[in-house]
Amino acid sequence: MKKIYGLVGYPLGHSFSRSFFQKKFEAENIDAAYENFEIPDITDLRRLIADCEELCGLNVTIPHKSAVIPLLDELDPQAGEIGAVNVIKITRRNSGIYLKGFNSDVVGFTDSIAPLLTEDMRQALILGTGGASKAIYAGLKSLRIVPTFVSRQKKEGVVGYDDLTPETIASHKIIVNTTPLGMFPHIDQCPDIPYEALTPGHLCYDVVYNPEETLFLQKAAAQGCKTKNGIEMLHRQALAAWEIWNK
Repeated sequence: MKKIYGLVGYPLGHSFSRSFFQKKFEAENIDAAYENFEIPDITDLRRLIADCEELCGLNVTIPHKSAVIPLLDELDPQAGEIGAVNVIKITRRNSGIYLKGFNSDVVGFTDSIAPLLTEDMRQALILGTGGASKAIYAGLKSLRIVPTFVSRQKKEGVVGYDDLTPETIASHKIIVNTTPLGMFPHIDQCPDIPYEALTPGHLCYDVVYNPEETLFLQKAAAQGCKTKNGIEMLHRQALAAWEIWNK
């Protein structure tokens, strides 16, 4: 029986995960397929898995990384601590389907950003508070960088976009966009931050990788910042997911 792996999220027109795994399967002569499963309502997950008996593992993307957790039977401790899942291992037993959630975004992010860090990059702003942001927060903490969430809605531990003064930007040398702003097809959008306060001493990282250079990264590059998109993070977390599914 040919094994199937896939991605659940909504929408998925921006995703490169399918092409990444298809190339991997072809290059390594792996008899498997990778499919996109666009589901607006994550509560349909178990029905999807039951209907596709060949399905062995899933990646999870926006907007389901946190909402999927109540549907799982077990959480890897790191995923539980983060509060977000982007990998599901599917085990089929006589009594039914057993789902365990993991988070490979942390290792994907930290491995991709670490080579770009300098000694004076000790504080970071995380734009957005969705599922991806939680893995970024954990990754930055593991790198001994102090992260602060930024959102349209201010609450305890989260600052608003209106709070981003030039002084705030100056003291936070790392800025990570975890929102979908600027993602294909909405390439004319970007987070509302004071870009004029950015300097060549800043590192701006966008978890979005389609397009290759988002408007956020274009504006940062115009200020002389170091920039990086999320394609290496995608590749690294995908390889970690493959190990989880097959260990």
